[in-house]
Amino acid sequence: MTMRRYVGLAAPLLILSGVIFWSSEIFLAARGRDLQGQTVPAAPAPAGGGAQAAPPAGQVPPGRGGGRGNAAATLFTATCSGCHGTPELTGRAPFLFDQKWLDGTDDDKIANTIRHGVPEKGMIGFTPEQLSDAQVFQLIAYIRTATANLKPKPTYVADPDGQVITSQKQAFKMEVLTRDLNTPFGLAFLPDGRLLITERNGTLRLLDKGKLSEPVAGTPKPHVQQDGGFLDVTVHPKFARNGWIYLSYSEVQPGYVAPPPPPPADPAASASPAGGNAAAAPAPGAGFGGGQGRGRGGPPQPPSNTVIVRGKINKKNEWTEQQVIFRSPAELYVSSGVHFGSRFTWDREGHLFFTLGERGTMQNAQDLKNGLGKIHRVNDDGSVPKDNPFVNTPGADATIWSYGHRNPEGLAWEPSTGRLWESEHGPTGGDEINIIEKGHNYGWGVASKGIQGGITKTSEPGMDDPIVYYTPAIAPAGITFYTGSRYPGWKNSSLFVGGLVGQQFRRLEISNDKVVNQEVLFAQFGRVRDVVQGPDGYLYLALQTPTGGQGVPLSAATPGMIVRLLPNATATAAKQ
Repeated sequence: MTMRRYVGLAAPLLILSGVIFWSSEIFLAARGRDLQGQTVPAAPAPAGGGAQAAPPAGQVPPGRGGGRGNAAATLFTATCSGCHGTPELTGRAPFLFDQKWLDGTDDDKIANTIRHGVPEKGMIGFTPEQLSDAQVFQLIAYIRTATANLKPKPTYVADPDGQVITSQKQAFKMEVLTRDLNTPFGLAFLPDGRLLITERNGTLRLLDKGKLSEPVAGTPKPHVQQDGGFLDVTVHPKFARNGWIYLSYSEVQPGYVAPPPPPPADPAASASPAGGNAAAAPAPGAGFGGGQGRGRGGPPQPPSNTVIVRGKINKKNEWTEQQVIFRSPAELYVSSGVHFGSRFTWDREGHLFFTLGERGTMQNAQDLKNGLGKIHRVNDDGSVPKDNPFVNTPGADATIWSYGHRNPEGLAWEPSTGRLWESEHGPTGGDEINIIEKGHNYGWGVASKGIQGGITKTSEPGMDDPIVYYTPAIAPAGITFYTGSRYPGWKNSSLFVGGLVGQQFRRLEISNDKVVNQEVLFAQFGRVRDVVQGPDGYLYLALQTPTGGQGVPLSAATPGMIVRLLPNATATAAKQ
């Protein structure tokens, strides 16, 4: 398998011309190396310190303080910065942290130049003994991430109402329908035009003609922890006949009994020893960072997992007739607060597809005996379709449709081909857009386009590479193809992708199973949790106030809103 193109952009001629120039100079300089390429250059000595040698091939160098992402920076400093400079300083060789150059090339080309060099310019390639494939990929990921960090971030716009956006093929105006939400996660329309909205804190609401309902009464109680809570919602294709609504959420392991709290501490035992004021180190599992909690004191988190249920909403706005559609075995419930999934979609035959994350243990994704890190396919009542790929595999979870997934948060059917597309969170970089095939393995736990300890491969025979991947990360969430007529330039060939990191809303242009063009429609209105097409032909988005900065944890619950995109004929006509 080969590395696929990082972006599907058709580069302008100016960029291509730059690539021709840059490719002759690209990457690692020959200073400090002999003509046989037998030595790796040492990094310039920092002030007051000695030179730092590159680590042996295949060995990940330590970062500053062991922080995530620093290993690649250390490797770049040791092998590249002497001539190419750093993100902050240029060197005598071409500057690599250039977004136009990166947009006009791809990872395969960069890796090929590292391996084979540019002999006519005096650059000799690095052998696998000098730089392993994993280290080459680390360097490329570092260059892309550091380059993105050099760009100024868009200023957050708290009120997008009335904002006009002009894109490549369609201008549109943002219309805020409600602002009274808390971390909206999933959206689904009822046949009568009312919009179902899940809030991660555990509420289900209806938006009707701009009026937001009170929370639906009697819904199940979720376990709200980090990524967990109420997740996606979908409506049965024959809802008008049967009234079924499907809901995914994280629940505490059924029957779990919390352990009793520890006895009160003995004041005499906790007193400072004579002559000192430092408390003794806590026993394993006690105090900050111990146990199964998140290192902030308090009791450990109970084991939890994603569960799928269905129910109905009566005229009193009450959740009734609940039935369990899918629940994992008790041994798969864990105290981790990450990677619950989850997203729904239906096929034309009335099968329900849903996604489950691997709950932070990548080995789960390759284990067919459990459902974590998988995409599942069930009948509408939760029973197993007879033509599922692993129904005859001994010990396998028969509901599995595909496996090798990390944390999939988007599913959408391509209207022209009927193929299922998926969005998936990578580790450090390596977010993926995939085409999902029956019984296929998508590699997580063995190979990744992102940086993950324990994974040294970017591809593996027999495992599907992503159609496109993103480094730095965009944390893709809900996705949808547009099939209506409100935005003529977007019909059928446009896949819309919501992004949590970078607050991006992207349009991917699809042709013959490839992403042939991309554009960021906006990146200044907050985290884009979900996107759906309404029965009126408009696109509706769930936005969440940004997290991860200024003391707001990345997984924090923050206010959210629902917006509708209205075509802007004046701006579109002016563009044409």
